Amino acid sequence: MGGTGARGPVSGPAGLLLTPGAGASRDHHTLVAVEQAVAPLPVLRLDFPYRIAGKRMPDRAPVAVAHVVEAATEWATELGATDLGAATSGLVLGGRSYGGRMCSMAVAEGLPAAGLVLLSYPLHPPGKPERLRVEHFGAITVPVLFVSGDHDPFGTPDELAAHAAAIPGPVTYVTLPGAHDLRGRDADVADAVADWLRAVPAG
Repeated sequence: MGGTGARGPVSGPAGLLLTPGAGASRDHHTLVAVEQAVAPLPVLRLDFPYRIAGKRMPDRAPVAVAHVVEAATEWATELGATDLGAATSGLVLGGRSYGGRMCSMAVAEGLPAAGLVLLSYPLHPPGKPERLRVEHFGAITVPVLFVSGDHDPFGTPDELAAHAAAIPGPVTYVTLPGAHDLRGRDADVADAVADWLRAVPAG
């Protein structure tokens, strides 16, 4: 996919909120690469409460989702995104694995957004395809980008496509060589996000 930032700036959304996977921080290298690729679009890389408190166990979904809602609302106000209508409707939300899932749940539960960027979405735990994390997909009406590895044990491309078909909003899939961590693919992930964001309207 080439180097990042070569196709002109992203316009449309008011900002991009990114969250890390379980066990990682807001400074995860993939999130940093995405922020650099979408510049000068404002980006907020957000840690979850457990990480801020120095704990290892990720927050339960209600706590994490509430944190996303609060942070997105505050940041949208700071950006002046309230001019677009609902306070957060100009923001694209997302992140890696657990973080992306929490953002998708927040949007499914009613948080207005311009779209979702879901990197290595954890469709199910490795080796447990019956434990799906898709109950909320039917309530996601915004545009969604999935960027996943072709050998991700948390969900194959075919599994993801089958279950994401329940999402009423427009869905885009980018499949890259690799597993869940998409090791060495930061530039490709970042390019995929930047390219997709250029087609996302504001709010």
